Amino acid sequence: MVGVSMSKRKPKLPMQLAPKESCRCFLFLFKFLFRVPVAFFILLLIYLWSSSATIFSGNIVHICVSSRKLNDHYCLSAGKTQPKFEIPIPIVNHSSIYLYTLDKSLNLPLPSSPPLYHGNGSTSPQSTVNGEKVRETAEVIRDESEPVTMRNGENKDGEEQVANAKKDVEEQIRLHRSWISDKKQAGCEGRGVYVYDLPSKFNFDFIGQCRDMVPWMDFCKYFKNEAMGEPIPKFGNGWYQTHQYSLEPIFHQRVMKHPCRVYNEDEAKLFYIPFYGGLDILRWHFKNVSSDVKDTLSLELITWLEKQRSWTKNSRKDHVIVLGKISWDFRRKDRSWGTRFLEIDQMKNPVKLLIERQPWQPNDIGIPHPTSFHPSSDDDIMAWQWKILSSHRKQLVGFAGAERPGQAESIRSMLIKQCNPSSKNGNQCRFLDCGSGGCDQPETVIDLFLESEFCLQPPGDSPTRKSLFDSLIAGCIPVLFDPFTAYYQYPWHLPEDHGKYSVFVDQEEVRGMKVNVVEMLMKISKEKRDDMRRFIVYELLPGLVYGDSNAKFEKFEDAFSITMSNLMERVTKLKLNV
Repeated sequence: MVGVSMSKRKPKLPMQLAPKESCRCFLFLFKFLFRVPVAFFILLLIYLWSSSATIFSGNIVHICVSSRKLNDHYCLSAGKTQPKFEIPIPIVNHSSIYLYTLDKSLNLPLPSSPPLYHGNGSTSPQSTVNGEKVRETAEVIRDESEPVTMRNGENKDGEEQVANAKKDVEEQIRLHRSWISDKKQAGCEGRGVYVYDLPSKFNFDFIGQCRDMVPWMDFCKYFKNEAMGEPIPKFGNGWYQTHQYSLEPIFHQRVMKHPCRVYNEDEAKLFYIPFYGGLDILRWHFKNVSSDVKDTLSLELITWLEKQRSWTKNSRKDHVIVLGKISWDFRRKDRSWGTRFLEIDQMKNPVKLLIERQPWQPNDIGIPHPTSFHPSSDDDIMAWQWKILSSHRKQLVGFAGAERPGQAESIRSMLIKQCNPSSKNGNQCRFLDCGSGGCDQPETVIDLFLESEFCLQPPGDSPTRKSLFDSLIAGCIPVLFDPFTAYYQYPWHLPEDHGKYSVFVDQEEVRGMKVNVVEMLMKISKEKRDDMRRFIVYELLPGLVYGDSNAKFEKFEDAFSITMSNLMERVTKLKLNV
């Protein structure tokens, strides 16, 4: 008998005969995805790419999302290393400048954005643009193992280091004030202004790129009317929807029509470089491009200038450039934000006029943010002065701003809470939430300031605020919480006696809940408030606004005229062009 062996295993089905149930889920998923428009995914990818960036640094992953004010990134970090709070303070030892890290418990009144410092002229490896080499300044960083050395060679504690750092800033402010012209200049003899005829890629071409400046906003409406923006008929002559970053083209238009402009560089006392560096970096802020791309135009500008005979005549000390963004945006170090334009060695000696200066750079000079008021005559200014003084102040305090949830040190949330209608003195304060679009129209902000006695001006993404100047030109007394917001910034346009036009409250007092700002302001008498407002309106306001390019003033000097007169005074006192 032949035995037959039978296997207990079931025969394996061929692949093509496998049950259909195993792939039904895949068919369903395919049909679902097929129904979703491809355009939706493309738009989603573009949005994520343009508004955020992922950075890998050692064991840390940083996911950074662009901020509302286009000045900074908010980052969420994940990894083994905890974030470290650092405030760079310049410690001067003879000719060297070092960075020193201080503990935040020292309660320093220092900028919230990290300043950068360059050394004493030493240079890093050279960069090449169009086949030509351009030197860049190297930072001199203190090694962690080195002792901190003060001017007298002794080691000091943190508080004394801070005191010396503040003294350095105050000395620079005094130097800047020494260049203030004590009389209104008449005539142009020996006061010629030469405007470099730069290729349009350095300035005017940015105006044509207005639709692509940032991914989510069309800047074209802000560049109308010589970059003053669209008119605001509600407030009368000279009012426009001016963007906070429009200073460069506005200033350029005024210089082009300056009565002392000369076309022969041998007749010039002052040389103006019309480079729109702020608009240059703004277009790259939210695009995934390399640092080399961001620096390209700045380095090309230096190459172009080095071919000009007047560039080296007085070691570039008679040259001036206006930049419509804060100084930190042009002092990139170990980060992706901004350019290295002001760290280039050739940019050390020219005067840099900025809306926010780097406090320890003597050739950085702060000038007012552009506001929405651009008068063309004395009558325009006087009409607005009358409107301010006759305005009914409905509430004691006004605050236009937004919270900063990504900034642990910000006092804004505390101020908003004190200004809440449900708070003890809520009826004395009105809060305008800029985070929800409440400040998109300048009329809304100006109306708030016209109706308020005091305006709160805490630091935002950086120490300075355009809102400071909006409040001043509306006759609203600014309440400051950081001396770097104004006192160490604008020596040519704001007086040394800060108490004449502002109230100062130490932000550490607010952070420690030791003071209720609204209650403190309620104690200031009406007589005192009226005196401060009259000083602001009659003494400060004309010098804080930029007239239009055809402005003719007889009684007043606007911000532009004051700046140009003081630049001339500086060149004279430095005994240049001799």
